Amino acid sequence: MRPALAVVVIAVVAACSQPARPKAGATPSHNAAAIGETFTLDSRVLGEQRTINVYVPPDYGKTNERYPVLYMPDGGMDEDFPHVVGSVDVSIKNAVIRPVIVVGVKNTVRKRDLVGVSRLPEEMKMLPEAGGNHKFRQFLRDELKPWVEARYRTTKEAALIGESAAGLFVVETFLLEPAMFDAYIAVDPSVWWNEQELVRGAHARLAWWTAGPKQLYVATAEMQEGITILLTALRIEAPPGVVWRHDPMPHETHGTIFPTAALHGIRMVFAN
Repeated sequence: MRPALAVVVIAVVAACSQPARPKAGATPSHNAAAIGETFTLDSRVLGEQRTINVYVPPDYGKTNERYPVLYMPDGGMDEDFPHVVGSVDVSIKNAVIRPVIVVGVKNTVRKRDLVGVSRLPEEMKMLPEAGGNHKFRQFLRDELKPWVEARYRTTKEAALIGESAAGLFVVETFLLEPAMFDAYIAVDPSVWWNEQELVRGAHARLAWWTAGPKQLYVATAEMQEGITILLTALRIEAPPGVVWRHDPMPHETHGTIFPTAALHGIRMVFAN
């Protein structure tokens, strides 16, 4: 049985505190700019309803083409969905990237879904809800991706993008279940979590790689020990066909890096 859903058209309306005075004889108009659709999805895996935002390329309704899909946690309209869609839309219109569908998942309990359990008491005291990362990945794999593929004209190509805790989730998925996506974009990932346990296991996972060709883009505002460990493992053990790139952005901060890095990563993964 398909998950239940309700459809709401998203609209973004630009408002100005002092609108320009219309020219003589002109009739003032006010139009909304629709950027996608919102769905409410009943998840059996998560045991709750999740809000899903979907953007389709400008020519989606004019062709019978199929498109790759970019999935993103932090995908609410009040989160990162609008600026990622903005980067995608302008890049498509300028023929910088191939047309792509964007699917954003709005958060309910963010740190529960994106972060695993830590062995450090101080970290678990800071994030006592952590530990739902495996269920959230199951939701993406078993519920969301099949639903998107049934509703939209998609190819088999898919990518995952995230920043900070979502970036940690992206790197974790790349290392633990790399077959889920073809490309991974991680911006300032919080790989320091749990004494860098995830990336400390990267050497072995890359050495025994069976997932075939993949792409990985990592951007950082500041270098951290966990990033150094990950990059070292990639330099030594990256299997043939695994294309990876690290973009250091020291002029950015953790709070400012995502818009710029997301654009770079998207243009690498979906290059036209």
